[in-house]
Amino acid sequence: MSEAFYTDKDRVRASFERAATSYDSAAVLQREVSDRMAERLDYIKLQPAVILDAGSGTGYGAAMLRQRYPQARVLELDLAHGMLCASREKQRDSQGMLGRLFRRQAPWQLCADVERLPLADNSVDMIWSNLAIQWVNVPDSVFAEFQRVLKPEGMVMFSTLGPDTLTELRAAFGAVDGATHVNQFIDMHDLGDALMHCGFSEPVMDMEKIVMTYDSVREVMHDLKAIGAHNATAGRNRGLMGKHTWQRICDAYETRRRDGQLPATYEVLYGHAWKAQPKKKPTILADGSQVIEFTRSPPKQ
Repeated sequence: MSEAFYTDKDRVRASFERAATSYDSAAVLQREVSDRMAERLDYIKLQPAVILDAGSGTGYGAAMLRQRYPQARVLELDLAHGMLCASREKQRDSQGMLGRLFRRQAPWQLCADVERLPLADNSVDMIWSNLAIQWVNVPDSVFAEFQRVLKPEGMVMFSTLGPDTLTELRAAFGAVDGATHVNQFIDMHDLGDALMHCGFSEPVMDMEKIVMTYDSVREVMHDLKAIGAHNATAGRNRGLMGKHTWQRICDAYETRRRDGQLPATYEVLYGHAWKAQPKKKPTILADGSQVIEFTRSPPKQ
């Protein structure tokens, strides 16, 4: 895999650990995409008993899932322990004094990598993953894990970012040097192919572009830092950026200003698919012949 796509997981974890306390103040896009994903659940006929929120962050999506499916057990899973702690504190605060005193309804949480889920086979009815899998290195590996832990007829619903994300910022850095300053993202069709390759059935993919606006380039970078979205590619420039270089980047980005605002475009990809029932193995007799079973239709009246 190209270094432009390969992410340093240790850096990803460290970035999100540092961002745990500032995440909610800047995660406008993440909440908006979560809400739009939730609208898609209105058309899904599924009453899950166990739900995995893969890449749960500070728990915004998990809270929605608990409200929508009050009888379900929602498992929050995140690579960064700090994110899980922030979610737990928010839930304790929402329960009032008695809830904090008796720790009622403590969340089920797992600190782990979505590419190596610490869950048993066929143990989850639904997987929800909002803007998390863009941090994985090989989509096939995370989809294979989703396929493994889902029960037959279980569903995965996810959102991620496509290659046209932050094109303005990428072009501004590109005007200065050829290093990878912005993470690269995988095409929607490649994700659909990965779902099929991992055995999912009826995959549905769609895309929309959401444009955030800012007053300055520094505000763009501030929000990215606040949510932990640092450049984590293996081919990134490891050196410090000088004042002159930074000014050239700002000048290049300024050419994008429209109506007094600087745009930051996000290509948001949505997908969902189902785990099919396993195919019944044919019965093989002692002589090696195969029994073919069929159901005879009743005669027409």
